Amino acid sequence: MTQDRAKEPTIFAIGGGGFSSLLDGYSVNLTGKVAPKACFLPTASGDAEGYIENFYAAFRPLGAQCSHLSLTRYNQPDPIAHLLDQDLIYVGGGNAFQMLLVWQAHGIDKALRQAWNQGTVLTGLSAGSICWFSGATTDSWGLPLRVLNDGLGFLPGSHSPHYDSEAERRVTYERNIATGALPDGLAIDDHCGVLFRGEQLIESVCSVAGKGAYRVERIGDLASEIRLPVRLLTKDSLHSNKTMD
Repeated sequence: MTQDRAKEPTIFAIGGGGFSSLLDGYSVNLTGKVAPKACFLPTASGDAEGYIENFYAAFRPLGAQCSHLSLTRYNQPDPIAHLLDQDLIYVGGGNAFQMLLVWQAHGIDKALRQAWNQGTVLTGLSAGSICWFSGATTDSWGLPLRVLNDGLGFLPGSHSPHYDSEAERRVTYERNIATGALPDGLAIDDHCGVLFRGEQLIESVCSVAGKGAYRVERIGDLASEIRLPVRLLTKDSLHSNKTMD
């Protein structure tokens, strides 16, 4: 992989499943750097200390120079400058609605768009994948799942994470697509991620065999689900991509 490729606007949206050496290694490789600067944004979890520790434990072995940005404890003197100095920004899961409100109050939403435009790899799972789209289904207000229509909108359309692991996700997402409450979009299983360059979907990858990603579209008054091709990641495939010219 060349250094220039990381200069393209890049988002790697993960459906869920926690930190993964394969999916996280894939995201590190996207930077095109041996020791990329990687910052964790744990806003959606309320900056949970255990979650922050888990990020360091996951990304340090991948060669990343790790940091985090806490908006409740102000651990970085200039949060915007810190974000814009990163090669990779990982957004953690939690309450997507509250996260987006906090970001807006601190100007993080604008900083993330600037980072995206300059080629910083943006990634994350659950709330950390919801945020990149224009809308989603979310449990930010508890159950039942509700519609969130004020995502960052870097990627067009809507999104559903946890598509295979939470019983109400699939039926609720398809119902909202069918009624027009949400625009057509992308659903992703746990342990699966989808790579975008700009707004173009490049590929879907998974760390567990059988996991999937799906294009969900409104046709008449119904929702149609199309399973996308998915590549199973291995340690060998990550190594070969990392050394590709």
